[in-house]
Amino acid sequence: MKSRNLYAVLFALVPAIASAQEAPGYQCVNGDLERRVQVMYETGVTVPCEVHYYKDTEAPGEAQVLWRALNEEGYCERKASEFVDKLEGWGWSCDTTATSDAAPAEVDDTDALAPSDEGDETGGNT
Repeated sequence: MKSRNLYAVLFALVPAIASAQEAPGYQCVNGDLERRVQVMYETGVTVPCEVHYYKDTEAPGEAQVLWRALNEEGYCERKASEFVDKLEGWGWSCDTTATSDAAPAEVDDTDALAPSDEGDETGGNT
């Protein structure tokens, strides 16, 4: 029951996060392939937040939500940085990107997996 309530709250937040502001993120390249990792917030707040992952070469504009947090500030930024470290360990070259006021891609959380110990969702493929 607790899990179902969490999912109801998360799905209620999806429209708000989808119209969120973008924070600085990361642009990664490996040969001809491009990846992007972006932390998304609602305008003017740092939580709730989501970490979006884009495979720009293979699926331009399509985002996977890797992690989300409802109340722990810094969680999304930490998870994004840790994920970029993994990408770099796998041979990707990553740089930070500037803030953009462009409208973010629509949220697609179909790849989200089981909740983590913080009550956030974790999932995703590289």
